[in-house]
Amino acid sequence: MQQYCLETCDPLDSRQFLIAVKKLADDLGYGSDRSPFLGSGIEYVQSRRYEIGDPIKSIDWRITARTGKFHVKEYETPKRMPVYLLIDTSASMTITSGHLSKYAQALQIAGGIAFAALNRISPVGVVGIGDRDLFIKPSLSQDRILQWLHRLRHYRMDEQTQLGNKLTRLIPSLPSRALIITLSDLHDPGALPALKLAAQRHDCVALQLIDPAETTLKGTGFMRIREAETGVHAIARNNIGSTSPESITEKLNRGGIDHLALFTNERIVHKLRNFFKSRSLFGRGPR
Repeated sequence: MQQYCLETCDPLDSRQFLIAVKKLADDLGYGSDRSPFLGSGIEYVQSRRYEIGDPIKSIDWRITARTGKFHVKEYETPKRMPVYLLIDTSASMTITSGHLSKYAQALQIAGGIAFAALNRISPVGVVGIGDRDLFIKPSLSQDRILQWLHRLRHYRMDEQTQLGNKLTRLIPSLPSRALIITLSDLHDPGALPALKLAAQRHDCVALQLIDPAETTLKGTGFMRIREAETGVHAIARNNIGSTSPESITEKLNRGGIDHLALFTNERIVHKLRNFFKSRSLFGRGPR
């Protein structure tokens, strides 16, 4: 039987949580990207030769007079690319050594991205990549976004990560190119291959949430561990170098995937804003 924790994933009440999410959406600033599509938008891009069927009102009379041949103006039109937020709801995301868990931070970031995308009139969909059955089709409804945000604030303690499996199943169902943003600690061994596969057709971003305690085990040698999501005990040797954020960044970048590591004990707003600004969020094409 599935049981949800009675507590929410962070210390904020509903009103404070919504304020934090909307402030993050304002801070992210999605207005710097450019669309690869031309149409009847608002920013002039170029003029071209008139073709049968072009509207008369789009004729560029100045170039027409200069060349003696009819030309029409083309404008940049916003690209309404659907955004899919893949949120890791597995047990390892809820473990914390400080004030805020990876899961709580991921949910706030997901909410901020969702509202920022809606401000651009880009529909937002949500996929839970734990055990729970959560799939919300892309929508432009702010109320719907609020519903899944508050629903996700309550969590289970027994979910296993399903990032690789769920992403592999999601890819064939997408009718057109989409922006896929994964918010996870990337503990699933199948995550990187699935992300690389998705990046062949879609614009992919991996936001990796890291608790500082996960980086303090270096040099400990052999240790006895208990896996948070399965309860299985094992003897393991620490090999943190192979799964360090730098190593993951290198592997994902080779697959055409933008990766950003976010630590739960650090301020993240400026990192997120600079990250999305530098990659021109909706301007990436297929690799």
